[in-house]
Amino acid sequence: MRRFRAGQKAARKGGEAPEHPGPPSSGFTLLPWLLMGLGAFSNVFQGKTANPWIGGLGLLTFNSLYIYVTFRAFDKCRREARSTRVALLLLGVVTCALAIGYGGSWLLFFPLLGLATGAIVRGPWLGKTGMGVAALAGAVTAVRGDGGDWVTITYGTFLSTMVTAAILSLAEAVRDLRAAREELARRAVEQERLRFSRDLHDLLGHTLSVIVVKSQAARRLAPRDLEAALAQVTDIESVGRQALTEIREAVTGYREGSLAAELDGARSALTAAGIEPRVRRSGPPLAPQTEALLGWVVREAVTNAVRHSGAAHCEITIEGTSERVRLKVVDDGEGAFSRPASEGAGGTGLKGLTERLAAAGGSLRAGPSPRGGFTVTAELPVDGADLAQETRVPLSTAPGGT
Repeated sequence: MRRFRAGQKAARKGGEAPEHPGPPSSGFTLLPWLLMGLGAFSNVFQGKTANPWIGGLGLLTFNSLYIYVTFRAFDKCRREARSTRVALLLLGVVTCALAIGYGGSWLLFFPLLGLATGAIVRGPWLGKTGMGVAALAGAVTAVRGDGGDWVTITYGTFLSTMVTAAILSLAEAVRDLRAAREELARRAVEQERLRFSRDLHDLLGHTLSVIVVKSQAARRLAPRDLEAALAQVTDIESVGRQALTEIREAVTGYREGSLAAELDGARSALTAAGIEPRVRRSGPPLAPQTEALLGWVVREAVTNAVRHSGAAHCEITIEGTSERVRLKVVDDGEGAFSRPASEGAGGTGLKGLTERLAAAGGSLRAGPSPRGGFTVTAELPVDGADLAQETRVPLSTAPGGT
């Protein structure tokens, strides 16, 4: 209750309408119905009941069982426990014994029995159970000889059983739907956070590597070829501006691009790093989502080659058929065996790509080549209709600015 009130107060301070119209349901909501037994309690207290000690003990037993059953009705596991069903059966036995033994106001315990039954019994057995309890109440009332009261008791018992079950089932369904909605919202936040983390890693890792490589090239060229050095500085400015644009687009979750643009950026980055690029592409046109995923692979593989390989050559091959397309990035560097774990297939960059491609029906393998160097191989289905969710942040379109 304190947690509920604190949540309501916080919602009001934040200018939001409280989501919960009232406190969560519990056994306390069913306790006021015990007032129906005040007549029997009054008879026992005033000594109008035969064997008042037995009546008092029966009244205490009934109330204890009723409270036990109703408080367990709001937890599914406890409601379906065998002990709860046994307590409900004992409550029925006590109700019948008190009604047969005393009659009169004691017959009003049958509607209370129906209420407890409706709180516990759900599903396909509810109708049969409700009718059975109502029939039992009518039969006991008729045997007791209270005349026309058997109709009232029967109807009241059946009505209390069914209405209680309907109200509590509806309340439970609302709680389940609210919990499901909160779980979906939590998962959506986690997926968006993971998406942004992966995209930021792929964007900044490659862009900063290109800036470092081009800065080193400008420093080497400045003493002997000022124009070439200025050209590298211009590229650095272009890359920096494009990086700002990419980050803004990554935050909003919408970017467009092409594999061709990413290949152009890869050529520029490899050339600036002193690595000779070789690009070969064949096969049918690809869906935009497929190109976007392959572009991410090119970006990550080229970034690793620039930063760690020490290679002289890097070959990028794209071969496609009518059903699948394969991308292979191979460098001949000697740094393949000393690369940090984060650059392997189980690391941050390629690990995220592996998950993306797997979700899109593809695969990604990365590791040292048999003849030396490092190889990254990606395969994807040509049809990219199912890849939109995995590529909500496609690649940039600026050559050299990837």
